[in-house]
Amino acid sequence: MKRNRKNIDSVGGDVSTPAAQVTAMIAAGERARLGDVLVSENLLLPEQVSAALNLQLESGRQLGAILVEQGLVDPRVLAQALATQLGLPTIDLRRESPTDEALAMVSESVAVAFNIVPMRLTDGVLDVALADASSQSVRDELERLPVRAVNIYLAPLQDIKIALSTHYRVLSAVDDQVQQIWADAAPETAIALEVGGGDAPIIQLVNKIVAQALRDRASDIHVEPTEGRIRIRYRVDGALREVLSLPSSAGPELVSRIKIMAEMDIVERRRPQDGQFHMNLDGVGLDVRVATSATIWGETAVLRLLDKSRSMKQLAELGMPTATYERFLSIVHKPYGMIICSGPTGSGKTTTLYATLAEISRSELNVMTIEDPVEYVFPAVNQMQINQQADVTFAVGLKSILRQDPDVILVGEIRDQETAKIAVQSALTGHLVMSSLHATDASSALYRLLDMGIEPFLVASSLVGVVGQRLVRKVCEACTVSYEPSAQEMRWYTHLGGPPKDRFMRGAGCNFCSNTGYRDRLGVYEVLEVTDEVGQLLVGGGTPHEVRDLAQRQGMPTMGREAMALVAADVTTIDEVIRNVYLS
Repeated sequence: MKRNRKNIDSVGGDVSTPAAQVTAMIAAGERARLGDVLVSENLLLPEQVSAALNLQLESGRQLGAILVEQGLVDPRVLAQALATQLGLPTIDLRRESPTDEALAMVSESVAVAFNIVPMRLTDGVLDVALADASSQSVRDELERLPVRAVNIYLAPLQDIKIALSTHYRVLSAVDDQVQQIWADAAPETAIALEVGGGDAPIIQLVNKIVAQALRDRASDIHVEPTEGRIRIRYRVDGALREVLSLPSSAGPELVSRIKIMAEMDIVERRRPQDGQFHMNLDGVGLDVRVATSATIWGETAVLRLLDKSRSMKQLAELGMPTATYERFLSIVHKPYGMIICSGPTGSGKTTTLYATLAEISRSELNVMTIEDPVEYVFPAVNQMQINQQADVTFAVGLKSILRQDPDVILVGEIRDQETAKIAVQSALTGHLVMSSLHATDASSALYRLLDMGIEPFLVASSLVGVVGQRLVRKVCEACTVSYEPSAQEMRWYTHLGGPPKDRFMRGAGCNFCSNTGYRDRLGVYEVLEVTDEVGQLLVGGGTPHEVRDLAQRQGMPTMGREAMALVAADVTTIDEVIRNVYLS
């Protein structure tokens, strides 16, 4: 079996070959060293390559990986340099997608283990994308493929991994379980589901729905009955997209299976229910929160995915601008008082609370939490979880915590008057209390407490700071292009204090961002410090708008201004800010 491989052994040595000689070697089909190629193309200085080679000798790692890790070379530039060195073509996985025929030639396990992306199959010749064409194990695996020949293309390792997770689908409309359910189109009873074997189509289908959501970086799964069908949607980077359609007759069966997993009442279909379950998928521990409710078309279920493998962010990694970060830092290091994180559902409040807890947690402090559910486990923190069946609510749990001599208390969410009163009293009696609250912005959070029946003077005395936040989608770095904003967008940009800017950027849409132009999200924050003046205005009956204006005069940048600063830095777009950030 022929391959278009060149001499692709490992590289090393000093960097002493003149640029002209490197060019001549490449033209003659001879192999130049990677360091020589990078220097000859003025991508690196000889001393930079020499230092990286010394690290390679010490660690045994590849030179390219060392250069990328040190930030000396962009991964795509490195891929092009490797292609020049080896005499191989490159491929842009952002623009080109594998065919189903090609994917069928390489099993998922082999593709993931050896970072091989099969792209096209033509007359028995398979085109593959690789990150490391010098690996003997990869070449041996290519030799075993049942094809006549293999054409090798190079791509950055990061692009390879994204392509593998994108194109090897656990779930699709042509899946065997999906097709069987469409063919049968007849619901089974919940009892049959409960006693059925693990290979029942509906059981496998639910597992695949959750597994694919994890691969797609989804935060939520929506199972929604509509007229004539069941719609499955994933929320990825804050936006919903449909991934699967099922016959309406499969709805009760599907929701019943989810209820069984979450230990919920499968007979009760009229009243809302909550539950949770744990799964291990692709070696990742996953906690899933389930909420069901009845609609005119049937019972709907929403699954919130909590990835246990996701590393917890530190406070400095949240993306707060320097001034906002320092302002918040001065608040969280106060010895007592209450700190509130405000925003809508899914705005990153829990992430901010955990990062704050990690910032202030010390061995000499007794730190206790009451959460629903516990998303991250802190080794040195006493964490309590809500248990409705045992009548452990936020209010009950908080009362229990106060008898445990705590220094710092984290309350997952303030939902009712009783919890709010206990939290305020705790802050007034020398404890540092942190919690989240649903509110539109930082100043509105103060009035949400008033709405719950807390006296204004108690709010002013207990609160030391409020952080309001939103999440905005980031422009996909793989498909960034310039564009001309509309007149209305420019008016918003100017109104919210965006600095002068000649060129605006957005994502054109590519394979890596599912053609949305966005990939991943970033927090936008405003930090309101409850000063004496703010407290006096609150007690005196000031409006939220007056409190907001006073906070701005005292140095608080608003979320709108912070968001437009991200637009100015080409991190997000004006449209995304208008869609997600509260504008006053």
